[in-house]
Amino acid sequence: MNSKSLSRKIVNLIFEKKGYEVKSIEIKKVSTLTDFFVVCSADSDTQVKAISDHVEDGLKKEGIRLWHKEGYRGLNWVLLDYVDVVVHVFHKEARSFYSLEKLWGDAPVVQHRDTAKSLVEETEN
Repeated sequence: MNSKSLSRKIVNLIFEKKGYEVKSIEIKKVSTLTDFFVVCSADSDTQVKAISDHVEDGLKKEGIRLWHKEGYRGLNWVLLDYVDVVVHVFHKEARSFYSLEKLWGDAPVVQHRDTAKSLVEETEN
């Protein structure tokens, strides 16, 4: 699975657990860290955990293994590293504090909206 397909799969898994403000940031155009960041918000520690667990479990079922995980104890900002795609699940207050999207302002960003039938993507820059 290529990194773009993986990022789309992750976005869908996030929406299944009601994550919101979901964005994909195409980091590969400005850095060698990874290809994509997928960023989302959650309203509670419980939801941060649920989204993180669901992404990890959903990808594991497809044979995609997690390389590294951070922030699982505090549940304000959980990072799931799949090498080519890094997932950031933020508690809503932590997301506004860290402003990750602004740090990578030169990278193309896609805002995702969940619809009843399919994933909708809107390019921001």
